[in-house]
Amino acid sequence: MKPKLYLETTIPSYLVARPSRDLLVAAHQQITRDWWELRRLEFDLYVSELVLDEVRAGDAALASQRLDLLRDARALTSSNEIVELTEDLIAKGPIPRKAAADAAHIAIATVYGCEYLLTWNCRHIANAELRRGIWRVVEGYRYEAQALCTPEVMMGEER
Repeated sequence: MKPKLYLETTIPSYLVARPSRDLLVAAHQQITRDWWELRRLEFDLYVSELVLDEVRAGDAALASQRLDLLRDARALTSSNEIVELTEDLIAKGPIPRKAAADAAHIAIATVYGCEYLLTWNCRHIANAELRRGIWRVVEGYRYEAQALCTPEVMMGEER
């Protein structure tokens, strides 16, 4: 059985975005494409209705490309438990109210038992300084905390 990996919205967004002139963003885009080509088949991919709503926004042609990339990912639905965990990640944890969608991504991946949450959101999700507070809340629900990581740290060993 493959490990479960939740794709947060930044992943399909970076995959179809026009090449950035910002060198760091351009590097992230390339790393994301490399991960997609080299590693994605090693995981069972999951998204949420929230991800699907977010990727539908903006330019219609790019939205269509983002949705097409996610066609094989399993869509996870929300539940009362996810809503409750999301609220506690805000109220008892380090996620600010303005980043409620980020807390929801963490809660969805957690409740569905995804081992990894892949994102380029390093402000509120893949943030080492927030990780301990996130894990404290998640473990209070008796869930295992998943790895909150970027494609760069998920490239694996060179084969």
